[in-house]
Amino acid sequence: MTTISTELDSSVASVGRSLWYDAWLRFKRKKLAMVMLVILGIYVAVGIGVAAGWLAADWNQEVGPSYAAPSWEIPFGTDIFGQSVFRKMIYGTKISLSVALFASLLSIGIGVPMGAIAGFFGGVVDEVIVWVYSTLSSIPGLLLILAFAYALQDVSLFGVKLTGITSVYLALGLTSWVGLCRLIRGEVIKHKGRDYVTAATAYGASKTRIIFRHVIPNVTHLILIDFSLRFVGFIHAEVILSFLGLGAKDEPSWGVMIDDARLELSRGYWWQMAAATVAIFGISLALNIAGDALRDALDPKIRD
Repeated sequence: MTTISTELDSSVASVGRSLWYDAWLRFKRKKLAMVMLVILGIYVAVGIGVAAGWLAADWNQEVGPSYAAPSWEIPFGTDIFGQSVFRKMIYGTKISLSVALFASLLSIGIGVPMGAIAGFFGGVVDEVIVWVYSTLSSIPGLLLILAFAYALQDVSLFGVKLTGITSVYLALGLTSWVGLCRLIRGEVIKHKGRDYVTAATAYGASKTRIIFRHVIPNVTHLILIDFSLRFVGFIHAEVILSFLGLGAKDEPSWGVMIDDARLELSRGYWWQMAAATVAIFGISLALNIAGDALRDALDPKIRD
């Protein structure tokens, strides 16, 4: 009797509770995921602080002698110019987060509408979109990103000259929408035959309204999960592009720090490499664990 009454109380308590709130409650029960969420909040706060000029605004100021070892006064020591490696690491947070954010938004802006249109309309429209993303997916991803990054360097778009970091935004966003497009297309194909779409059609709703007002909101959880998992990939891609000289210029980023540290390691100066590695490892771990927990929380098949 006690077990039955407990289950009834639980079911009654969940009446009127939104799916998003229910997902948040399941996410909140994962203590490690909550810790990772706090860590991500710290990264975001640091990125905003740097963008607003509150943090590391004077990253290029000399704070000590060349290659000073790490100490309490100078965490992570200094580089060849006597600049604080810790300040450079803090400043690099803005570069990595901004690249990942804008590239993710551009990727979603291309992949979601194209996938929804292909899945809903089918026929020739579907065949054309599938041909486009199949062609892009047949090209190795890194080579495609490098090609776009090279092609977009020092190019003027609508009268605005693209800088190194802007070309990275576009290179990543324009080449990474394929997987999301394929995912949304498959989900929309499943949803377009469901009762709520049939009811909306019977009420005379236009196909555009059905797609963007009814179908896409029902696959939003997949978009959020893809966003959380793809975000860390964009950070790694920015590091690679900056390491190859195609990213940020005249300002520090984690990729530039790793590139600068290559020759320093052979001379025993390890702290710049360590600072960049710690920063990348921290946000990568937090995003992966929080992303996995978010996927479990939003999965309607899981009810723990």
